[in-house]
Amino acid sequence: MTTAQETTLTRPWRKSSRSTGGNDCVEVAQNGTSCLIRDSKNPDGARLAVRPQAWAAFIRDIKHGAYRS
Repeated sequence: MTTAQETTLTRPWRKSSRSTGGNDCVEVAQNGTSCLIRDSKNPDGARLAVRPQAWAAFIRDIKHGAYRS
């Protein structure tokens, strides 16, 4: 979980452009040192903080089909 200091955003929360109209997805924001990920159904809940390089690698892998079942 992140602390209050870690959640000062430098970019606002956003959802994927491929998200459905519902509220059942993750949202991503950025602060100076981390990408923050949260559950859109629980915006005040826990947040996962990852390094921007790790997030970029994860997104790149998704785009290349690395996590398809």
